[in-house]
Amino acid sequence: QVQLVESGGGLVQAGGSLRLSCAASERTFSVYAVAWFRQAPGKEREFVAYIAGIGRTTSYADLVKGRFTISRDSAKNTVFLQMNNVKSEDTAVYYCASKRAAIVAASRSPQEYDTWGQGTQVTVSS
Repeated sequence: QVQLVESGGGLVQAGGSLRLSCAASERTFSVYAVAWFRQAPGKEREFVAYIAGIGRTTSYADLVKGRFTISRDSAKNTVFLQMNNVKSEDTAVYYCASKRAAIVAASRSPQEYDTWGQGTQVTVSS
């Protein structure tokens, strides 16, 4: 089973930028659908962004649209989340998740994904 490892989290000031990475252990990851979710203390895990395995279709939560960009480098088996103009409400543990399929119909539902990383903490200071 593919393993996912997130990195790139840390402390950033409001208005700053951060790039998260999700590295996979298998080359087949390049054709899997991948999403980023986040979970703040006391809150449910919420969808952030999605990228399809084929066609590279993307979608974003309204709260991050225009500020975050999801992309992938198939040669490196890695998916990125570029976070710009971060806000204090972006503080959370960020998880990447994948599904052994090129497209996920209900891409915003955590239950659709079968593999998760361990998470990386993002803290935005105001």
